[in-house]
Amino acid sequence: MVLLLLIKRVSTVKNKTKKFLKIPKYPDGKEAFKKYIKDNLVYPKEALQRQVEGIVYLKAEINDNGKVLNINVEKGVGVGCDEEAVRLIKGIHYTSVKNRGKRVKTTKKIRIEFKLPPRKSINFEVVSNKEVEPKKQTAPKVYSYSIKLQ
Repeated sequence: MVLLLLIKRVSTVKNKTKKFLKIPKYPDGKEAFKKYIKDNLVYPKEALQRQVEGIVYLKAEINDNGKVLNINVEKGVGVGCDEEAVRLIKGIHYTSVKNRGKRVKTTKKIRIEFKLPPRKSINFEVVSNKEVEPKKQTAPKVYSYSIKLQ
């Protein structure tokens, strides 16, 4: 029997939080997930050329073994960023979970930010060995126009 879990149920009884279902998590937590994204993200060439930035919102289904299935782009940026985000999420494996002996599929929403690398600036100064002669001041040129209206 396979169940689809959309919402995490939490009950509060006498100041204690009870979790009814176990949710698959990324091994070593959120910080490890962020590091995985940062290390493996390859900015698409076309997005770099067009100077495109943004956030790709994904929705992925995770089975009881922690394998990511059915990745959907909820809101994309385009120009190759959506495909790169899907590629990253396909490579993830979550912890396996059993809920009271039942197999449970969970749906997780994931956001991946595409931010352009900072531009490198070059400071330079032009130095010449020649002596510069001061410019001679000349009288300004005067122009005159006449317009006939009919």
